[in-house]
Amino acid sequence: MPAHMSHRQNTRNDAYGDHQHAGHSHHAEDLKQRFIISIILTVPVLLFSSMIQMWFGFIIDFSYRDLFTFVLSTLIYFYGGWPFLTMMIKEVKSKEPGMMTLISMAISVAYFYSAITIFISEEKSFFWELATLIDIMLIGHYIEAKSILGASNTLEELVRLIPKKAMRFTQKDTLEAVDVSLLRAGDTVLIHPGENIPADGEVIKGESMVDEALLTGESQPLYKNPQSLVFMGSTNIDGSLRVRIIKSGESSYLSQIITLVRELQESKSYTQDLANRAAKWLFYAALATGTVTLFVWSMLSNFEDAVLRMVTVLVVACPHALGLAVPLVVAISTSMAATNGILIRHRDAFEKLHKIDVICFDKTGTITEGKLAVNTVAAAGNEKSLLYFAASLEQHSEHSIAQAIVHYAQNQGITFGAVDEFNAMPGIGAKAKIDGHIVMIGGAQLLAKESLPIPQKLLPFNSREATKVWVAIDGVLSGVILLTDTIRQNSAEAIRAIRLKGITAYMFTGDANEVAADIAKKAGIDHYEAGLLPDAKLQKIQALKKSGKIVAMVGDGINDAPALLGADIGIAIGAGTDIAIESADIILTQSDLLGVVDAITLSKQTYRKMLQNLWWASGYNIIAIPLAAGVLAKWGIIINPAVGAILMSASTVIVAINAQLLKNIKPQQRKQIQHHRAHSYHQKKKEK
Repeated sequence: MPAHMSHRQNTRNDAYGDHQHAGHSHHAEDLKQRFIISIILTVPVLLFSSMIQMWFGFIIDFSYRDLFTFVLSTLIYFYGGWPFLTMMIKEVKSKEPGMMTLISMAISVAYFYSAITIFISEEKSFFWELATLIDIMLIGHYIEAKSILGASNTLEELVRLIPKKAMRFTQKDTLEAVDVSLLRAGDTVLIHPGENIPADGEVIKGESMVDEALLTGESQPLYKNPQSLVFMGSTNIDGSLRVRIIKSGESSYLSQIITLVRELQESKSYTQDLANRAAKWLFYAALATGTVTLFVWSMLSNFEDAVLRMVTVLVVACPHALGLAVPLVVAISTSMAATNGILIRHRDAFEKLHKIDVICFDKTGTITEGKLAVNTVAAAGNEKSLLYFAASLEQHSEHSIAQAIVHYAQNQGITFGAVDEFNAMPGIGAKAKIDGHIVMIGGAQLLAKESLPIPQKLLPFNSREATKVWVAIDGVLSGVILLTDTIRQNSAEAIRAIRLKGITAYMFTGDANEVAADIAKKAGIDHYEAGLLPDAKLQKIQALKKSGKIVAMVGDGINDAPALLGADIGIAIGAGTDIAIESADIILTQSDLLGVVDAITLSKQTYRKMLQNLWWASGYNIIAIPLAAGVLAKWGIIINPAVGAILMSASTVIVAINAQLLKNIKPQQRKQIQHHRAHSYHQKKKEK
């Protein structure tokens, strides 16, 4: 790939993220600003309304009050209603009238009818209705706009993994700092400890441990030496590497992940919003009924009465409650979820969570802690003596494996000895003199380098599936320390609860099959896939979706980003990286999988409340609209615009109260398990 093309691609990636983020952010802030200004203007409109004054028993009157109300309402109509009016034009042009068309029709009828009647009889105007309708619609759509703000950040986080500069060797074998976009296949670069690898390549000189967890999900650093492959975005830990570039720019593995994420972001969702569908049918019903009403009453009575009946129909159909039905439930459920450690980023995914068939878990950092801990200490001689020498040497290292050994030794009450002549051996281990003994510590590379035979007593531990740290004292292999990833405290309980809900659990991991099988057994998962790279995880999810399953994915790492976006619902746990969070629809602020169970429970209750609200918001029109049209006028039952407004307002109140009742329903999974644990503990004490 030519360098200039790679650079252009990187520029497109950056521009894409910036443009999307800026667009969503501007839209949300615009709605917020319009809402604040409109609500300020609405206060005097309400206070000056004769109907409001009659309801609350107060009087405010002064010269030109009606004209002042008209001016304020005009500002609200054109400023606050502008987003809906412009979107109505798009809906009409696309021949898909829906919520925006209905809102625009309602506020336009309320405004123009009131503008005419205010010069005849102020009591017949609906300026207060116009103002409050616009306010509610603005806040509802602001909530919606905020929910999609995070989606455009995913690419930005991925692109940040690519270093901006690289140290490239010239033809004279000197080093020069160049922009990463200028690298091409065949170039040779030097990568210092702690630096991110700038392109996919092959190590031609040097040894080091490389952390590829962000790309492959591998829970432990990998040893790299000449002929080993390294990938863009992974981190070189402790040694310098000379790498020949194989793939750079958009052909690199990380760039392929970026492409997957971008394609998933740009893909269209086929999930229809219930509120928009209801608004669409309500639009047709209101328009048809209003037209018929105008025509019929024009023949039965006079044109003034006909217009009055038509206005009543449209006012009754005015979607105050419909505007609140979903956003209000969303706001309450979002707040409830947050108090339970569940952050909702994408509303549609959260609503869909209640009907999932399959939930897929990443292993490392999700089901497990994602960090190694000492599992076994095997010594040819004295175990505590072995641990003393190993921990004394490892206390001088910042490596996670070393710190795990030190932490374990401290918990065993072991004090550390003085270390002399400490020498780090990159990619191999470390060496030092402790209490007059030469102590070496490291992995399999140490055994090979020092030609150390494994004692018969330690041979069984060499075949164990774990990270092994060998300890040699005075040139003799004295023991081995085995470290494994540990399963999270509540993982098994959470998966058991998920299975009781009739949901199938899968586990995906980049680790070896033996490790995957052990963790799956401990967690109670029947279905697992090992040795998976990010694109393979995505393929597994897409296959499940093609079979007709609704799939959720739970993960924490950057390597999970495509899978999180590819699933119907992506869930990131709190211990995850920023990119995983940006790729997810739902975020668990604590690293506790019981939060997944709570999220499913809350989703079911939220969806139920939404359906109830949508019925109250639009269903009452089945009775109210015919009455507003005057079908029972022969028997003296006629709804005038004022009564129509009261009915519409009553529907809004019912929707609001019903949404508030959601607060009485709280996720209980974690509390139930804690109660069960406490009960079991007390029972055991009584038995003893």
